[in-house]
Amino acid sequence: MASFNKVLLLGNLTRDPELRYTPKGTAVADIGMAINKVYRTADGAEKEEVCYVTVETWGRQAETAGEYLSKGAPIFVEGELKLEQWTNKEGKKQSTLKVRAERIQFLGRPKNAEYREGGSGGSRPARSAPAENRPAAPVEDEPPAAEEDDIPF
Repeated sequence: MASFNKVLLLGNLTRDPELRYTPKGTAVADIGMAINKVYRTADGAEKEEVCYVTVETWGRQAETAGEYLSKGAPIFVEGELKLEQWTNKEGKKQSTLKVRAERIQFLGRPKNAEYREGGSGGSRPARSAPAENRPAAPVEDEPPAAEEDDIPF
């Protein structure tokens, strides 16, 4: 039998992302999300349900979430369900269901973003300095930033 594990969520952060690093230096972040559902009952009363979900993300996406997201920020998450099981200190088995994010799209304005006026009428966020607690990582190839005079139109 074939299986399929895909989750799409749209909601708001319930807390700031919790960013940490594995012993090998890989970034991992846990993000708390709330997904609200509003509906009408049979007697016409409006009712709201909230579903709380923990989203786990890895690598550069985790670092970016830790840098730019904060409590209340709206996000869209695409990922898969992941069941974690462990035995606690008292010997009791426990489990939790998480979403392992494959992609996170930030829908709101980033936290601590400094906006500066740019040439063609728009504003864009200024890059912030790297966090001091982040371990040194190999530099990834990035295309050089285009100067405003180099724009081909």
